Amino acid sequence: MHIALWLFASVISVWSAFGQDYNTRKAPAYPLVTHNPNFSIWSTSDVLTDKATEHWTGVAHGLTGYLEVDGQMYRFMGMDAPRYQSVIPEAGNTAKIKVRYSEQAPSKGWNAVAFQASAWKEGPLPISDNKSVSGTFWESDEIWVRREFSLDRVNQQNPLFLKLHHDDNVEVYLNGKLIFEKDGWNNRFEYFDISDKAKGLLQRGKNVLAIALKNTAGGRFLDIDLVNKLPADKGDVAVAQQTGVQVHATQTFYTFACGGVSLQVTFTSPLLMDNLDLLARPVSYISYKAVANDGKQHQVKVHQEVSSDIAVYMADQQEVEGRAYEDGGLSILKVGTVEQPILQKGADDMRIDWGYLYVAAPTGKDVKQYLAGQTAKGKDAPFRGKSLSLHTEISLGTVAATPVQRFLTIGYDEVVAIQYFKQDLRPWWNRDGGRAFESQLQAAVADYTELMQRCTAFDKELLQQANEAGGAEYAHLCALAYRQSIAAHTLVESPAKEVLWLSKENNSGGFINTVDVTYPSSPLYLLYNPVLLEGMLNGIFHFSESGLYPHPWAAHDLGTYPRANGQTYGEPMPVEESGNMLIMTAAIAQAQGNAAYAAKHWDVLTKWTDYLVKEGLDPKTQLCTDDFAGHLARNANLSLKAIMGIASYARLADMLGKQDVAGQYRKIAEEMVPKWMKMADAGDHYALTFDDTNTWSQKYNLVWDKVLDFGLFPKEVATKEIAYYLPRMNRFGLPLDSRKNYTKNDWILWTAVLADDQPTFEKFVDPVYRHALETPSRVPLNDFYDTTNGIRENFKARSVVGGFYMKMLAEKWGR
Repeated sequence: MHIALWLFASVISVWSAFGQDYNTRKAPAYPLVTHNPNFSIWSTSDVLTDKATEHWTGVAHGLTGYLEVDGQMYRFMGMDAPRYQSVIPEAGNTAKIKVRYSEQAPSKGWNAVAFQASAWKEGPLPISDNKSVSGTFWESDEIWVRREFSLDRVNQQNPLFLKLHHDDNVEVYLNGKLIFEKDGWNNRFEYFDISDKAKGLLQRGKNVLAIALKNTAGGRFLDIDLVNKLPADKGDVAVAQQTGVQVHATQTFYTFACGGVSLQVTFTSPLLMDNLDLLARPVSYISYKAVANDGKQHQVKVHQEVSSDIAVYMADQQEVEGRAYEDGGLSILKVGTVEQPILQKGADDMRIDWGYLYVAAPTGKDVKQYLAGQTAKGKDAPFRGKSLSLHTEISLGTVAATPVQRFLTIGYDEVVAIQYFKQDLRPWWNRDGGRAFESQLQAAVADYTELMQRCTAFDKELLQQANEAGGAEYAHLCALAYRQSIAAHTLVESPAKEVLWLSKENNSGGFINTVDVTYPSSPLYLLYNPVLLEGMLNGIFHFSESGLYPHPWAAHDLGTYPRANGQTYGEPMPVEESGNMLIMTAAIAQAQGNAAYAAKHWDVLTKWTDYLVKEGLDPKTQLCTDDFAGHLARNANLSLKAIMGIASYARLADMLGKQDVAGQYRKIAEEMVPKWMKMADAGDHYALTFDDTNTWSQKYNLVWDKVLDFGLFPKEVATKEIAYYLPRMNRFGLPLDSRKNYTKNDWILWTAVLADDQPTFEKFVDPVYRHALETPSRVPLNDFYDTTNGIRENFKARSVVGGFYMKMLAEKWGR
């Protein structure tokens, strides 16, 4: 069979699996290009043309596609982001905008045009307390700012918007009149229609935009402009009719009707974990397949636009430079910021603004590439601007009854990916520093046909295995979780030549290599490549073994992404993290069939175990991984973790031939069990805390007694808990505990594994599946939400959904 037809048939076969309907919602957000926390693009609508595509943080990272059929254009991907133009002449200049400001309360009339502010300080926008941001530094509680400007003419007809990024409480005046006020802050530019309030205020000659800003907590920031909204470039273009969408582990498929032509668009990120070089190659594919649907012949072209905003932190503030060129049979577009502030920013709500974005396709007369707006400078000349469009035009020629297929690649070179204890580390693919990114593009193009086959086969196999383990709904959740979990990590090599698979704690602090984020995600990596789980533990072991972290328990994290220089979370979680590290090390030994990895870290594992022996059974007031719930003393589920951690150490000792040690610590764990049962006993269930029998909680940590086959707890413990949980299930899942209605869906799926039969397991899965398809929170899988209304409490795009694979792991290990 011709390869294009084979791929088409294979895709249709996967789509048909388990009778899924093409036209229903499949995900809260659809993964498109997914590699690491910096290079992660999603569609947050069920129809690909309903919104601009986004970075996982919610900022537009535009992928916009058009199919030209016999000269008629159809938009099938993305949406042009709204465009605005400043009404203030100075804002068109690339120089920094200067403002006058005072950190002392000004006299009356400070916001009027006639006010004399010559004694005020002068500085450029933005104003912030972040020294890594180029602008004016501000550290007082309040600031008053005047942005003066002059107009030669005034257009009162166009709607006027306030473009504002502020932190915290703000009042904005135009020529002395209040036009906007808001308590709180936003974390990026927003556009507020002020046409009614500002009507008639702008005047020829001198004007002033005056701002009073008050810091109440956290950071400080101000950037501001007055803008008009511009009409869309392609407002008259027809919108393709989407006829189907499917999400699988490594691929997302869409189908469209574009007049007389049917189009299939496939996004593939070949994240196959058995090959680290492939896993770490930051290149995705967008494939296009067109076929006539009316029995006629059509002339067809694909127009793919990729926004340079993918390479910036703040699109409105950072200038980029791009160029088009050819290299080794590839036509390439490349763009990156002019400034290139490598590793200068570390935060949660952050987009990369160093390195380079690439769009590449095999050369030929059917491929044209250019930077939108580039003119007489020539194809190879660099071109500068803001929010440039990287345009690729691919001619499919005459399209009739036989499908015609083409593809392009989209990649990102971070140049330097991570700082690890003050040493800058390149991405894994270039860890020795001798490769150009073009080598990755060349390899991706050469591997295209093979990887499409491998990804299709892997997706089908995963779906079948997950369905056998937990049912069709469970299989769909696993498919949704796969790319998301992987794309929350970066692969690098440590100075000691160890694998480092470092997570970013997306939307919950931005920490790097957080142990209690690694822990819930671990089943996915234990299942497909335990070396990656080693890569999640290596840095934590190094932190303790080097003496940089001197405590007798494991650290919480290694810093704030992308700088892994030591813990930045505010306080330790001693029982939580020590138990996590021990359990995961034992799980690695189970997956690999030996305890060689544990042997390398025996001394620190012993230290952590001894801490758990002393403090773990009845924990004092401290946080657990569910830190959003606050501090707890005598936490029964945390106590379970300590017992599992001690049992893990005993198992490792046994595997290493340390029989005396194994027997000693196994006995300690065994003796803890009846004590735990007595302290937690609340009659028909076990309590949240040992001192309150009127409480309950999910005992998800107990799952390891089953999955690692410790056999410590009588079966009645899990049976009693499961029976107690079932009547407390809400529409979107089982609450985390008795305190509130919120939950964590990763823990629900761990708790479900405690069930002995498939129908009971599915009773836990069904509301989690329902949440994925019905939640009003359209973000990459949210793991922390209200079980009654499905609304996100916090968190999105996190790696912890790798925990969905616990059932598959248990099945693989025969539990």
